[in-house]
Amino acid sequence: MTEVATLTSLSAATLPARPATNAGALSAAALLVAIGAGYLGREVGGRQASLFLVGVFAGGVLYHAAFGFTSSWRSFITAGRGAGLRAQMLMLALTCAVFFPLLAQGQVFGQVVRGSVSPLSVSVVVGAFLFGIGMQLGGGCASGTLYTAGGGNTRMLLTLAAFIAGSVIGTAHMPWWTAAPAVKPISLVASLGAWPALALSVAVFGALAIVTIIVERRRHGALQSIASAPAASQLLRGPWPLVAGAVGLSIVNIATLLLAGRPWGVTSAFALWGAKALAAAGGNVAAWPYWSTPAQAASLRAPIAADVTSVMDLGIILGAFGAAGLAGKFAPAWRVSPRSAAAAIVGGVLLGYGARIAYGCNIGAYFSGIASGSLHGWLWLVAAFIGSIAGTRLRPVFGLSR
Repeated sequence: MTEVATLTSLSAATLPARPATNAGALSAAALLVAIGAGYLGREVGGRQASLFLVGVFAGGVLYHAAFGFTSSWRSFITAGRGAGLRAQMLMLALTCAVFFPLLAQGQVFGQVVRGSVSPLSVSVVVGAFLFGIGMQLGGGCASGTLYTAGGGNTRMLLTLAAFIAGSVIGTAHMPWWTAAPAVKPISLVASLGAWPALALSVAVFGALAIVTIIVERRRHGALQSIASAPAASQLLRGPWPLVAGAVGLSIVNIATLLLAGRPWGVTSAFALWGAKALAAAGGNVAAWPYWSTPAQAASLRAPIAADVTSVMDLGIILGAFGAAGLAGKFAPAWRVSPRSAAAAIVGGVLLGYGARIAYGCNIGAYFSGIASGSLHGWLWLVAAFIGSIAGTRLRPVFGLSR
């Protein structure tokens, strides 16, 4: 997800001296979270307030575990280190174990639940490939952009702004992409049943983890751990091992399914924010085919507070803000080199455009798609990983290290 280095096994004895908690950042984050939850509970409802708090929890998990898709994929591509990928396979296995039976059942406690199942299409292949390039140039994926921006990484604000712009451009081109060749959505849960689908998926997760183990041992002789036990002082202030990030993000997606009736997503909110901004500036966004469908037209008319993805995204930012304050690491640096800024902008536009035409990002398409049993999630993973290889090779053009 981010440029934050993937954590390895660190004992308490090897940890450097810890900076003092940034009380100002922590207090500001806590106040904003309290105001946000109170407002949502009063104006929208308890369910929306709860989803906001799930987002806050996600931001804390992402920050403390430095749970990265972007950096972990690049680490495997360039150095053969697979700890991050193994943690992702664990995250997927845990989530599928809960999702598949619930999705097969169709409802939980009276709440209808549905998966993120989309077509296998040219748009998924192209969009995910562009997203993979954008991850490596922009320095993060969707959730990674949010949590690092919330944690004080000012370069990621450029990536986020460009991400939003690219998302809006993607909505303008959606009619063309939806007309491109596609195979109808395929759900393993619907096709095979919950338990056979789970067995098959877990077998694939295990096989991919084994591949990373073989590659890493051949290149380095030993494996990076994903499960080191954190010291007591690390529970609140971090850093956390990758396994904690895998479990935490699994909890986030399960909670989202139970509360919202559908899996976790991130990038649809970026398109909505950009479209609202463009409409406020006088653009006739409502006339675009994408925004003319009943669901999207309703979202465009409604306040941001009514959008589940938006409130969760804002929660991620505030959760990471508070986590950075707890860790004593919230210290924004406003100087960004021109080449790095250019990479952030180009990468952000590719991220936004790619996510829109590919039916989601690393969260909505990869994580939630695969956890829903959708084959488009696997197609997205392959195309985005190939895009990440290309993006990694392009990084030196912008003065970024591989």
